[in-house]
Amino acid sequence: MSRTTYRGTPKAGLYTRLSVDDGYVDRESNSITSQKQMLTQFAEYHGIEIVETYVDDGWSGTNFERPDFKRMIADIENGKINTVITKDLSRLGRDYLQTGYYTDMYFPSKRVRYIAISDGIDTSTGYNEMAPFKNLFNEWLVRDTSKKIRAVKRSKGMSGKPVTSKPVYGYLMDEDENFIIDEEAAPVVKQIYSLCLAGNGPTKIARMLTEQEIPTPGTLEYRRTGRTRRYHPGYECKWAANTVVHILENREYTGCLVNFKTTTQSYKCSKIIYNSEDKQAIFENHHEQIIDRDTWERVQELRK
Repeated sequence: MSRTTYRGTPKAGLYTRLSVDDGYVDRESNSITSQKQMLTQFAEYHGIEIVETYVDDGWSGTNFERPDFKRMIADIENGKINTVITKDLSRLGRDYLQTGYYTDMYFPSKRVRYIAISDGIDTSTGYNEMAPFKNLFNEWLVRDTSKKIRAVKRSKGMSGKPVTSKPVYGYLMDEDENFIIDEEAAPVVKQIYSLCLAGNGPTKIARMLTEQEIPTPGTLEYRRTGRTRRYHPGYECKWAANTVVHILENREYTGCLVNFKTTTQSYKCSKIIYNSEDKQAIFENHHEQIIDRDTWERVQELRK
């Protein structure tokens, strides 16, 4: 991080991030609210104008495809901000090489001042010799946390308990992590299977559900929780064929629990990998069935 001549009056973007890779002990001090308060106070005390605040809540520091991080980079490119402030280096990222690229190469090349408050880093004052070591430590920490989380999930999943907090469409989860019938969604699942048995393909079934104005799984989740991950404004009832396919192929509707259906390549790569059946843990009679086994198997034969 070399000393850089910056562009005009400081116009700051406050960047905040929080995810499970931050561990449980530090999550309170690293909360989005806590970060915003610290960054705002710092900027105001030093007379730095706050132009924009960026929040990536629930995004790993090893993933640099975060929505608001990309929005911040776009604002740097168009000259909206020329200063970036974070609580510490780990908020910017936990990948040693990627974080170093932004602090040592990208920000200086764009004449952007970077400040990591808790780590005592301010590129307007020159190079910080400890920064590379802090970046490396931050990556080690997320790797260690990832290993521990995987081990806990493996143990839990092999004991017959769900490893997900979001059961498949058609079920809800109670306080004891039991799958219970979702009275609003379960009839839709039954209708999808009936339509398939009547000779309708996924595309036609999706069109029929759309015409009936039945909320999609993503819309239902948004209305209940506010999560926007699978919600598409303006298309609340527009079903996709692949959603229907996923429902028709999911054996959990027969009452069995299927753990480890997917995995990720590593703590650095979040690309989803679908496990073969021999790598899954399947527990029969785990919860009340929506579709009986005979119907499910007939649908699988039809879909072949």
